[in-house]
Amino acid sequence: MLVAVTRKGSPEVDTVQEHLDELGRLVDTAGAQVVGRLTQQVASPNPATLLGEGKVEELKALVAELGATLAIFDDELAPVQGANLERELGIRVMDRAEVILDIFSTRARTAEAKLQVELAQLEYLLPRLTRMWTHLSRIRGGIGLRGPGETQLETDRRMIRQKIQHHRGKLRDVARHRETIRGGRQKLLHAALVGYTNAGKSSLLRALTGDHDIFVEDRLFATLDTLTREVEVGDGARVRVTDTVGFIRKLPHHLVASFRATLEETREADVLLHVIDASHPEWEAQAAVVEQVLGELELSDRPVVPVFNKIDLVKDPTAFAARIREIHPDAVLTTTMRTDGVSSVKAALKDRARAGRSTLRVVVPADDGARLAAVYRAGEVLSREVTAEGVVLTVRMEGWRARQLSLTDGAA
Repeated sequence: MLVAVTRKGSPEVDTVQEHLDELGRLVDTAGAQVVGRLTQQVASPNPATLLGEGKVEELKALVAELGATLAIFDDELAPVQGANLERELGIRVMDRAEVILDIFSTRARTAEAKLQVELAQLEYLLPRLTRMWTHLSRIRGGIGLRGPGETQLETDRRMIRQKIQHHRGKLRDVARHRETIRGGRQKLLHAALVGYTNAGKSSLLRALTGDHDIFVEDRLFATLDTLTREVEVGDGARVRVTDTVGFIRKLPHHLVASFRATLEETREADVLLHVIDASHPEWEAQAAVVEQVLGELELSDRPVVPVFNKIDLVKDPTAFAARIREIHPDAVLTTTMRTDGVSSVKAALKDRARAGRSTLRVVVPADDGARLAAVYRAGEVLSREVTAEGVVLTVRMEGWRARQLSLTDGAA
């Protein structure tokens, strides 16, 4: 049973059904089935149950009629609200944040992702222990101890706090390890894919690289782990592209905090490619959510290129493109469903990579075919002239590549 509460006169009143549609997709991803919905507009939320008293009774009757075994609220419930609702309804009560955490726990594959999700779950659980645990018997009382002893609840809280500290330490180690790896990488332009969940980031990375082993699924939060690949964008230019975990409306702040180590890749990026599902009716609201989360992660100062994906699903692509050009003159429109669908993304990346290149005049011995071929692969050859010295090339490439190829580095 899905439940949503909105304030009277707020913008969410008009979008509550779309929000419940998204919550329904989350529930489907988590493996449950939606049997009904209930909404209420309130002047102010009830601090005890979020819903009004009459609406709680209506929800209780609906639960009995439909045989629901779980009530899921679109907004985060305070611990006392969750406890009161479970007592009134007689079934388990969850909120949107808990569903998202549940999805993340089942989707996490690597040890790092599992660690991050468990940390977020522990931080969510800590203030809700009273509701989730019933064994509150007193223990450890006895000779030499003041007072009645430590309750099981206090023991559990202490153990969770210790686990939280342990996980935070492990994630700090992960962040240091990632920094070491980044330090050993070649100096390529680094682009990070960010966007709302299911906007098509993984599909875009697969189309850019041609790597069909990259996992893609039409579900929310299909992938959680950061994935980085080098992409050939033309004229010998290569770019490093990183796919990151998707964002969503009302993303639990514990989850954002625990995934900071993963999102460090985004922090180190030279440019963010904000992937937007152009076919989604709420794409503007979704884009605003991503911008908000980027602000929370202190990434608002990064250069951002809006990438409108799934343009093939838009009813009138020409009119849509004209509108987008007015709002975002540097926007890129793309689709992964056509062979040349991502050429615009490659062109945008190539322009940025080219801006970081120098124009060099290099001389290569005429009989050194291997080095000549390497220059053509690594850079953009602007002119070629055969002289007594050898083959004189004017080439645009990164300085580190020229040094790697042992080329004479002289400004053209």
